[in-house]
Amino acid sequence: MGIQLMGLAHAKQRLQRTLSAKIRMASSNSSSNVPKGHIAIYVGESYKKRFVIPISYLNHPLFQDLLNLAEEEFGFDHPMGGLTIPCSEHYFITLTSALNCS
Repeated sequence: MGIQLMGLAHAKQRLQRTLSAKIRMASSNSSSNVPKGHIAIYVGESYKKRFVIPISYLNHPLFQDLLNLAEEEFGFDHPMGGLTIPCSEHYFITLTSALNCS
């Protein structure tokens, strides 16, 4: 029993180190490409394209609808590692263009 607990504790430590390294690597890669005050979002139905948008867009009611759709589709587990919006690229570009003009 004591040996199994030691093995479990060791496996937990290795997993934490691995996850910490992956998180550091992902944050350093993504944050260097995203300007301050912006967020990277993946959009598309089959092929996901990356967009960088101002954080202020997240408060707009039309964008809130997309966030609710993403929550229904993915919950908090986004397959791309970042925020993923399940809509067409054309719709997203149209929406962000309208938000940019307002």
